[in-house]
Amino acid sequence: MRVIKEPHLGGTLLVMPGAGTGADALRRTLTRRDAVFIGMGSMIGAGMFVVWSPAARAAGSFMLLSLFIVAVVAACNAYSSAMLAARYPCAGGTYVYGKERLGELPGFLAGWCFVIGKSASCVAMALTLGAYVAPGYERVAAVVAVIAVTAANLSGLQHSARISMAIVSIVVAVLVGLGASVVVAGMAGEPMFDLGAGLASTAAPSAYGVLQAAGLLFFAFAGYARIATLGEEVADPERTIGQAIGITFVVVLALYVGLAVLVIGVIGSDATAASVAPIADMGEQVWGQQWVWLIRVAAACAALGALLNMLLGISRTTLAMARDAHLPTRLARVSGAHQLPQRAEVAVASVVLLVALVVDLRGAIGFSSFGVLLYYAVANGSAWTLHGDKLWQRIVPVVGFVGCLVLVAALPWESVVAGLVLVALGIGWYAGTRRSRMAG
Repeated sequence: MRVIKEPHLGGTLLVMPGAGTGADALRRTLTRRDAVFIGMGSMIGAGMFVVWSPAARAAGSFMLLSLFIVAVVAACNAYSSAMLAARYPCAGGTYVYGKERLGELPGFLAGWCFVIGKSASCVAMALTLGAYVAPGYERVAAVVAVIAVTAANLSGLQHSARISMAIVSIVVAVLVGLGASVVVAGMAGEPMFDLGAGLASTAAPSAYGVLQAAGLLFFAFAGYARIATLGEEVADPERTIGQAIGITFVVVLALYVGLAVLVIGVIGSDATAASVAPIADMGEQVWGQQWVWLIRVAAACAALGALLNMLLGISRTTLAMARDAHLPTRLARVSGAHQLPQRAEVAVASVVLLVALVVDLRGAIGFSSFGVLLYYAVANGSAWTLHGDKLWQRIVPVVGFVGCLVLVAALPWESVVAGLVLVALGIGWYAGTRRSRMAG
């Protein structure tokens, strides 16, 4: 256990829970820039290339309203995560926050939901990459991608940060170029963009559909948690984590809003709903068939970057839970020249590989949103117990908590049922191992 200075409470000294010590401690090597690019690499993933279609099918021409709703909920989640991460800068994220602020069971549920939800996200990223680079052999490509990314993560966290930086740069450059081409075409008298016509839809929207679309869109918004789960490896975490989460969220939100408006204005909400690759369809209309490969490369890079960073976050939460014996304690071992949780990383990658062989992309997206929304509900509940001095510091966690639960309830019923079954299994595991933890 280590003592840290708590800047939010007038300099009070607090003990930082959940951190490893000695040989099991992680190294603080990540700068603010590293943390920002890891967060962006997680959020600017393949989700932005695939999530618009199911969202448009659910919300129709009201998809932009769904995007606004999920942006508000995600902003609350980001704020709550930043407050908590600055106070508890150790591996595990909301697993640690829930355990320290709400009790052992809420903390366990947060960690359990994060691990299962983000494992589903990893599967979705791997399958998306396979769909773009190896149509017909998606699962084979997914397996290769998971193995390659795990090898990169095991080579050192700094390597992962540099890979994220390169991937984010490529993806953003392609998307900005696509948007610039639409603007230039309009200025040249060949307009390709008509938001009014694009918003016209044959589908009849409903409040439930709008909320369901928001829940599905959340799949693409949850990456900033990666910064918090890596809290034990960030230099000067009291300042760095909050700044990195804020920067990441604002930049990515601007990109998502611009991309959503662009895809609806170019190909329309009905075509978006019917498409399996709406960004590629938009690229074909703007650049022509001969340049669609560039969109596919960007999508593959985005999926690879998100997969890399998600596996990092899941392995750190697994590490934190194993330290407390909520998962097998052998997964708490930190080893290798770079002092990494290698056993946890290999275990997580193995689970992702197995699941990628049996589930489909849509199911992975819905199930991922279920798990991660519950994770952030615990984060908001934990942040509320901090009782900030300002009124909005108490209101934001409440809005985030309620918003997460509403979006969970609005997800496709298959995702909700599957999620509840796995949460029940998690509670059963918790109860079954409680006696041994207490004895230890």
